[in-house]
Amino acid sequence: MKGFKQFVLRGNVVDLAVAVVIGAAFGTVVSALVKDLLTPLIAAIGGRPDFSAYSFTVNHSVFAYGDFVNAVIAFVLIAAAVYYFFVVPVNRLISLSRRQPPADPTTKKCPECLSEIPIDARRCAFCTSALAASPTQG
Repeated sequence: MKGFKQFVLRGNVVDLAVAVVIGAAFGTVVSALVKDLLTPLIAAIGGRPDFSAYSFTVNHSVFAYGDFVNAVIAFVLIAAAVYYFFVVPVNRLISLSRRQPPADPTTKKCPECLSEIPIDARRCAFCTSALAASPTQG
């Protein structure tokens, strides 16, 4: 029993349980978005929101392909809704939070030959002209 208790209380299992619960709630929200907003929008454009009545018969066997079409449309709509309403904004927020200020420059241009030289250089390595002291040299 002690090993089971350690397994259940380990961080990964608790995190996974929380993720499953949040995922189920998120699935409900996304399903409602698709069912209540996106599907009626498609019905307004295409004229038919439900394809479950479509079927064909072969040797007295009914193939209800309309349910499959409904499932495919629901999947595509859910995937698009998740991507455009959740993944894109979250990725944008993450990229904005990871931005770092630009690093201090390590080189400068020689005023005579315009070559890149170390910022603390007192003489240009390319044209050998004397340079004014940089602010970091003191």
